[in-house]
Amino acid sequence: MENQTSSWAEFEAAEAEFADAVRKRFARYKHHVLATLRADGHPRLTGLEVDIRSGELWLGMMPNSRKAQDLRRDPRFAVHANPGPDAGMTDGDVRVSGRAVEVTDAEVLARYADDVHPPQPFHLFRTELAEVVHTRVDDDELVLRVWQPGATVRTIRRGNGAEPPREDTNRTASSE
Repeated sequence: MENQTSSWAEFEAAEAEFADAVRKRFARYKHHVLATLRADGHPRLTGLEVDIRSGELWLGMMPNSRKAQDLRRDPRFAVHANPGPDAGMTDGDVRVSGRAVEVTDAEVLARYADDVHPPQPFHLFRTELAEVVHTRVDDDELVLRVWQPGATVRTIRRGNGAEPPREDTNRTASSE
């Protein structure tokens, strides 16, 4: 059974506050880290810009770049938001994963180019989100907020000891 995915707009509709926090985290810096899979199955990490507009999270890249070739062959990806210039991790850590679908429709490409003015030519991928994770430190605990399509945000807490992680059951996304 394949994992369920959704558009950015569906994520935003399901969890508006969480989506807004993730959007702001990506907007903090221009460049982020994309993980793709090479032809031999090994991971490839490369930099790129993330663009959230028109209800989609877009990945744009140079023509015939290795990352574009990777995504054409295997659409699975993860994007990790730039953690920033120091160890402060202001606003925590964000990553998004799912599938990247190459946009080939000339009208969509032209509209995007008119809005964004990317270097020409370019590859454009819209994402289908499978998971969004926000991680932060709260006192001595690592706190993960996890969203997957069709589910509410889960909050998982993990300490530095041998105790297993625990899931908050009495907190809602808006109380975080």
